[in-house]
Amino acid sequence: MSALQESPRRRYGFGVAGVAVALMMIAGSAPSPFYPLLAQRLSLAPIVITVVFAVYAVVLLAALLVTGSLSDHIGRRPVIAVGFAVLAVSMVLFWGADSAAALILARAVQGLATGLLISALSAAVTDFAPAAPLGATVNSVAPTSGLAIGAILAGALLQGSEDGAIALFPALAIAYALLAVAVLFAPESSPRHEGWARAMRPRVAVPPSARRLFASGVPLVIAGWATGGLFFSLGPSILRADLGVTSHAAQGAIIGLLALMGAATAFALRAQPSRTAALHGATALAAGTVLSLVALSIPSLPVYILAVAITGSGFGSAFMGVVGLLAPAVAAHERAELFAALYTVSYLAFSVPAVLAGALQGVVGLHATVMGYGALVALAAALAAVLRLRRPVVA
Repeated sequence: MSALQESPRRRYGFGVAGVAVALMMIAGSAPSPFYPLLAQRLSLAPIVITVVFAVYAVVLLAALLVTGSLSDHIGRRPVIAVGFAVLAVSMVLFWGADSAAALILARAVQGLATGLLISALSAAVTDFAPAAPLGATVNSVAPTSGLAIGAILAGALLQGSEDGAIALFPALAIAYALLAVAVLFAPESSPRHEGWARAMRPRVAVPPSARRLFASGVPLVIAGWATGGLFFSLGPSILRADLGVTSHAAQGAIIGLLALMGAATAFALRAQPSRTAALHGATALAAGTVLSLVALSIPSLPVYILAVAITGSGFGSAFMGVVGLLAPAVAAHERAELFAALYTVSYLAFSVPAVLAGALQGVVGLHATVMGYGALVALAAALAAVLRLRRPVVA
């Protein structure tokens, strides 16, 4: 009988950690449908929205570099509790943002909170999971589900009432404050280890036992998260400018479809070998991205929706495959360090290309920017597929 089955507190810990990952990621996608509204309401230049996106990513990465392995030394609970308390503050700031400076501050605080949380939560899910495949599944299904819910919910609320939609942020603040308390009732899954001060020196490190697998998974991680960055930063603008979709609800639903398909596919492939999931992810990302470029060239909304669905299936299964290969390769006290390195690569891929695309948009236009961005993502995904086929043992 597994430890999870023996201990109701461990079952509670697994449930709280999985729900917490999903709820954290809701805050990652919920602001996307609001960007056009906020730009209009606050008279913001397009470059300001790019700065808002960049500040979130830069602060998140800085926090991840400093605190990514902290929970391996002082325990998961204190890091996660503090992270959700800070995330609650960021939602309050977002709710009351009435200027570009206030909006940037809100996103910076959100980036700090997410940087604190993301590796500690992923490690906690793996710690409490009764088997490694289940941990990899939850670490893929939960965040993609959260991204989907955030985008769809925000779009639907905006469609109903712009003022009412803003109430989403205090509601999230309350949820995050409750999670900060709820996590304290879970058992501690990572014993304290010496060296926490050294662990906070900015660095990215991969445990030696996982380095070969990590290197082979990097192209796939980049392809998947760069796709997410494109959709969640420029998605509403693409739909409005190239495909004539002006409904907030429709924009949120189409953006959310990417993550929703990712969650559904990760769940459907949960019993398959991790290499199979990774290979499916790489292939679907490449095929779906190419099809989306075709759809934007025609242009055709139905073809674009089909492309989003295919791309989304790769978005979810790719990350699950990489996590499933990496997590069993390290010891329990190295998990947060591993996830910190993995998410550093992920958020660099998520943010840097999207920020560059936002800057290029004003120079070459939205359509040309998206076509070039998509071509690069398709190439990265194709490279990842080739690596999977040529490395049957390690990847």
